[in-house]
Amino acid sequence: MSKERYILAKQKWAEKQVARGFRPRSEPAEGRLPPGQRLTDGFPVLDLGIQPDIPLSDWRLRLEGLVDHPTDLSWEQLGALPQVLDVSDFHCVTTWSKYDCQWGGVAFTTLYEIAQPRPEAKFVYFTSYDGYSTNVPLEHCLDDDVLIATSFQGAPVSREHGGPARVIIPKLYAWKGAKFVKTITFLAEDKLGFWEVRGYSNSADPWKEERYA
Repeated sequence: MSKERYILAKQKWAEKQVARGFRPRSEPAEGRLPPGQRLTDGFPVLDLGIQPDIPLSDWRLRLEGLVDHPTDLSWEQLGALPQVLDVSDFHCVTTWSKYDCQWGGVAFTTLYEIAQPRPEAKFVYFTSYDGYSTNVPLEHCLDDDVLIATSFQGAPVSREHGGPARVIIPKLYAWKGAKFVKTITFLAEDKLGFWEVRGYSNSADPWKEERYA
């Protein structure tokens, strides 16, 4: 399936769910598995049909926007920052969840401290080497389980899963965690990302089933 057909299919899926009267829950569900999800032992691969092969010597992560210290980090510089390990559950909007994923990398709060966003920065906009983008309120990014992951289950994040570095935001559906992350931009106003402009929820809370706009 071409990238264009894949994107169109996903967009039509969102439109059909809205047409069928799908509505997010008004109150969060209880328990570990969000409503409408099923557990998997595997780790399905979902992307735009592009898995860029980025030599580590060329890889850069740009911190920009409403910040006092715009910064370009090389792979070596990212690896020299304080590293964290976090175990969290992973929830995909396509209704599967995976428990106890161990991610390693750099906490988002570390990058926040480096860039020093200005007080008017309220949103974060991520872009990726494959042309993807997504948006998240800054307050959600500052949770202690949000990181730029470079390892998964003790091994480097594979290219099919967004390596060499991807964003992990466990409390939101996984499309909010950009694979192949390239830039992190701090904004005063919200800016919809790739799937958000194609019918997907802007808030993406799995516990309220906020799948579609």
